[in-house]
Amino acid sequence: MLFNSAVYLFAFLPVALVVYFGLCRLRWVKAAQAWLVVASLFFYSYWKLEHLPLLLASLLANFMIGSELANPRLARSRHARRGLLGLGIAGNVALLGYFKYINFLVDNLSALGGWSLDWPQVVLPLAISFFTFQQIAYLVDSHRGHTREYDFLRYALFVCFFPQLIAGPIVHHHEMMPQFAQRRNWVPRHRNLLAGLCLFAVGLFKKVVIADTFAPWADRGFDGGQALDFFEAWVTSLSYTFQLYFDFSGYCDMAMGAALMFNIRLPLNFNSPYKALDIQDFWRRWHITLGRFLRDYVYIPLGGNRHAEWQTCTNLFLTFLIGGLWHGAGWMFVAWGALHGAALVVHRTWKNAGLRLPSSLAWLLTFLFVNVAWVFFRATSLDDALRVLRGMVDLPGALGKTAASIPTEGFAWGGWSVDLWLQWLPAAMVAQLPCLAALLGSAVLLAAPNSGRLLTAAVGWKLNTACAALMVVAVSAMLASTSTVFLYFNF
Repeated sequence: MLFNSAVYLFAFLPVALVVYFGLCRLRWVKAAQAWLVVASLFFYSYWKLEHLPLLLASLLANFMIGSELANPRLARSRHARRGLLGLGIAGNVALLGYFKYINFLVDNLSALGGWSLDWPQVVLPLAISFFTFQQIAYLVDSHRGHTREYDFLRYALFVCFFPQLIAGPIVHHHEMMPQFAQRRNWVPRHRNLLAGLCLFAVGLFKKVVIADTFAPWADRGFDGGQALDFFEAWVTSLSYTFQLYFDFSGYCDMAMGAALMFNIRLPLNFNSPYKALDIQDFWRRWHITLGRFLRDYVYIPLGGNRHAEWQTCTNLFLTFLIGGLWHGAGWMFVAWGALHGAALVVHRTWKNAGLRLPSSLAWLLTFLFVNVAWVFFRATSLDDALRVLRGMVDLPGALGKTAASIPTEGFAWGGWSVDLWLQWLPAAMVAQLPCLAALLGSAVLLAAPNSGRLLTAAVGWKLNTACAALMVVAVSAMLASTSTVFLYFNF
């Protein structure tokens, strides 16, 4: 079920809220939590029922392992605890590896060996990357004594809570479950309902009005197969850069808004990442919960920065190589992760040397690097990536083509001045004017306050703001009839 669908907006979410708070009002808290689990499982299986047994099996297995890790009797045996944790992590990684990477592995083995392996195509279950990472974090936290959960219903709610189940944010047990236990959260709170509604409306607007507007421009450039000139290539790359941000941050805003209506605060996942002044700053702002997971459960276990400098740089590079591979089974994701890993190594070396750049230049270089790296992230092959990159550096070829040959009947009202303008304006720029205007509008929006500030400000707004938010939701819902699915559903 999509957040930007009429059935979610006007049926599922209102019914889930009313029944949940109705049961809480009767002090049937367990029944209310059970209702949320059932509603969340329905939300998940609405997309594809066949994947529900896999989610349930994963829930049960990880709950049993986590409960045993938190058991005081096992605390006396360090080797047994480590072995059980290793078994749990290996099981989760094996599950993710089979469903997400087996096709990639078979295809590459066939290509290298010249074999023809007759292996059935495995369909990637929805959200497996997110609920697997969340449960790995839970097992490690249980092993470290940071969390305990002996109630399967509460554990199922922790993993399956529908606002963050499909595409995050990746939440720790101690961040969310204590909020469900607080009595003051068992009754609807008008400020949270209002703030959640406003945040949801902003996220919906980001998705269906902005991200989906850029989608055709990005798809046309990356998937068309044609050679791109300078302006077409930059419109293609920037369109995807903005599409991905507004799509995923819009989803996270909707997730945070929906959760807040239940009086649950999810962690912020985006903090104006395109305002970053260096690549390290970018990763402190982009997909924050994934970056936190990679730091705590990959980079630090590899050794972090506790050893020699070359080992620290190697750990950084390997962490982002794994992060790239997590996004998808493809060499372009590996290339994207390697680019970011290498950039972080370069940044660390630059920083240790005491060198600095002016803020404006630092921002420009960071944004340009991120934009170029997204080309590899989006491209389906190296040839497609290079085709876009070649166009991005072909400025002389683009300037050599003017728009003088474009029919000017539609510009007749401008008279002689328009004809003069078309004599020197590159043809590609004229053809891309609508998208260039959208890019300019997005740049203005990126300079606006982010969702975290909006959430803080929203609690003081009055009823007329709620009405305005409802209007945005209604208009966006009408636009959503032609909307695509969220990009991060693929990961």
